[in-house]
Amino acid sequence: MGAIERGPLPADLLQARSRFQAWRGRRKVGERVPQPLWTLAVRLAKAHGVSRTAAALGLDYYSVQKRAEAAATPPPSDRPAFVELTSPVMVAKQCRFELDNGAGATMRVELVGYDAADVEALSRSFWNAL
Repeated sequence: MGAIERGPLPADLLQARSRFQAWRGRRKVGERVPQPLWTLAVRLAKAHGVSRTAAALGLDYYSVQKRAEAAATPPPSDRPAFVELTSPVMVAKQCRFELDNGAGATMRVELVGYDAADVEALSRSFWNAL
């Protein structure tokens, strides 16, 4: 099976190829590809695909793929991963209860739109009234 013909390279891939060739012409043996060239390769891989970019720039497919995937993943946030949301305030809370003080006094109460502190204060005042 032969290689697939995809037509001529786009202008941005051709320009990047010449930048890589210029770097290769002046680099020292064993020198790593500089970060700006990797950034360019990753950007082109997103636009033209990893395979086509790696072949055009003379790079290892898996190295381009690894860097493209790492760039696609958002960096971990230093913010908390869990945020507690309080329940919304209910506009029409209703409560119906009966208080008995054991000495024969009874009070039936129906509250609408109350706060828990209101119920506590009402109960204390009823039981402490004697």
